[in-house]
Amino acid sequence: MNKTADDTTAIKVDHVYKDFYLPHDKSNSIKSAALNILKKKSRQPGETQHALSNINFDIKKGEFFGIVGRNGSGKSTLLKILAEIYAPSKGSVQRDGRLVPFIELGVGFNPELTGRENVYLNGALLGFTTKQVDSMYDEIVKFAELEKFMDQKLKNYSSGMQVRLAFSVATRAEADILLVDEVLAVGDAAFQRKCYNHFRKLKKDKKTVVFVSHDMGAIREYCDRAIMIEKSKVVAEGDVNTVADKYTKMFMKEQSKEINPKEEQPDRWGNGIVKVKTVSAQKTEYKEDQYIDIEGEIVANQDLASDEYVIGFSIRNATGGQIMGSNSKILKVDLPPLKKGQTVKFAWRFPNVFNDGTYGIDATVIHPDTTIYDWWEDAAQFVVFKEARTPYPITPNIDFTIK
Repeated sequence: MNKTADDTTAIKVDHVYKDFYLPHDKSNSIKSAALNILKKKSRQPGETQHALSNINFDIKKGEFFGIVGRNGSGKSTLLKILAEIYAPSKGSVQRDGRLVPFIELGVGFNPELTGRENVYLNGALLGFTTKQVDSMYDEIVKFAELEKFMDQKLKNYSSGMQVRLAFSVATRAEADILLVDEVLAVGDAAFQRKCYNHFRKLKKDKKTVVFVSHDMGAIREYCDRAIMIEKSKVVAEGDVNTVADKYTKMFMKEQSKEINPKEEQPDRWGNGIVKVKTVSAQKTEYKEDQYIDIEGEIVANQDLASDEYVIGFSIRNATGGQIMGSNSKILKVDLPPLKKGQTVKFAWRFPNVFNDGTYGIDATVIHPDTTIYDWWEDAAQFVVFKEARTPYPITPNIDFTIK
């Protein structure tokens, strides 16, 4: 890989293409390979998959640069080209500085060796001497929170423990450029906070970081610029908020198709005595300091007394976790009697206390004894765009004074 011509540029990607040849016949036997040679076939019949097409961008020294896109869009392939794991089919990549990839963490680890032995093995692969690993060993183990397990074989570690150990070793590498591919998605919340704190330090120290993530909150918080890849091409580049907004809108549109396919009903259950007829957020996008309005309608399939149903809702984040919710019983709202075929319209309104991201609405009608009439999961969606990001699921306005 050549060095960049410009002293301010860490990485220059110039008209990069990457193709993979996919044979139709998956047979890999020696016999089939020999037959192909005898038949003078250089390779089996197949087709070419274009993983990357005409990728161009520069990354400045000291810049936190984001790469976003759906699974299969080409992000990881691009990262592996930057790390020289793959060579581009066409085009060139220039780099100025020592690069350490935080991708496929744990490659080079030996499951038959202990955690302690693997620290020294991985340290050697990163270019450290035994003396250097000796000096940083205690810090590596403390960061990974694996003090009690270092003399156990790696094959007895959970996947999360292995990633924590690999990440802890990798953070010690002296690098000018770091490539990070979703390593924060593994591990508990406490370890993820440690990882984020480490990246804050990298940003403060003006290290060049290429950061691939599906977390648009993290992209907005850390990255100076970003690109979005879709179907092997760069479809957005530049301002991080613009790129994150474009990705979030695309993700919401695709998720909506998955939740409401034309030939399938969304996830819902109940005895159907009363059903949720419609539910929607008044807007699909919300920004700072706005209220969120949810409207809907229920319909009765048989006569009910006035106290025999409760209308409720809950809000889920992108991972499916319930963030908040309420119902007419909790709020002590009197509901009108329902006769067969009768509809009742309802509306919920609450402050936008949510973090940046995509949210789903569950709509429910139940009997006061908790018998479910209708529970409609992910009945509708909305997106929240916020500049500030916190590690908490909600971000209410809080008055803070010094007395």
